[in-house]
Amino acid sequence: MMKTRLLGLLAVSALAFPTLLPANAADGDYQDNATSLPDKQYVVRVGVGGLMKSKYPGSGDYLLSPSPIFDVQRLYLPGLGQVVDGSVKTRGIDIYPSFSFNGVREASDSVDLTGTKTIDWAAELGLGIGYRHDWLRGFAEVRQGFGGHDGQVATLGLDLISQPTERLELVWGPRVDWGSDAYMDTYFGVTAAEAAASGGRLTAYDPSSGVTSLGVEVKANYAYTEKSTLHLRAGWDRFVGDAADSPIVTSGSENQFSVGAGVSYRFDFNLF
Repeated sequence: MMKTRLLGLLAVSALAFPTLLPANAADGDYQDNATSLPDKQYVVRVGVGGLMKSKYPGSGDYLLSPSPIFDVQRLYLPGLGQVVDGSVKTRGIDIYPSFSFNGVREASDSVDLTGTKTIDWAAELGLGIGYRHDWLRGFAEVRQGFGGHDGQVATLGLDLISQPTERLELVWGPRVDWGSDAYMDTYFGVTAAEAAASGGRLTAYDPSSGVTSLGVEVKANYAYTEKSTLHLRAGWDRFVGDAADSPIVTSGSENQFSVGAGVSYRFDFNLF
């Protein structure tokens, strides 16, 4: 029943707002008119929202949780100059910080995790590079995990960008996610000890690095005022390869959905 309601909400959101904004800078979003940013060294968008997503990778249950919004649109580094420049984004290359966050996973989260060890929260920090030509943009991101996992992850994406009104921006496109051996072992692997402790629910499994999922993300950003923006997002990912074959996923769900909304405020200033 929960999955049916979530699918309905996702469909309504996608029809009403064909594109949506993520709660981090991982996709190098374009929530402002590219030519409207102030000529400042630093332009940062900060906000908060709510995100409904799976409780953990592979879960068939969903959880609503707070989700921060943080997007660096212009960034100046002494000696290097304007390394991120959101005012020149209709065409050309951009480099930007990429980050993500994974919450704690505990055996008590689901009977499907019986016998598994606790995975602490993990921060993922890295860089992204994108190339935009008018309404089309491709990007690639690589992040290093800290905390709950010490592996590497990567995302490839393609965005179609449109601005039907002066205030509304729409972005949507496909995504491909990849994980290293260490990342795969942490979230999709099952040790012999965990399999024994599960009472037969899980079997030992040792996944390899590779593509973890294929999906699509849609985002909508509405400039409510000059500095405040309303955001909506929705996404779908399907696990593939070794991730899809994991007992964690086969006992949960291959399909992962997310729906979120939030509001942010833009800060712009000079330091040097």
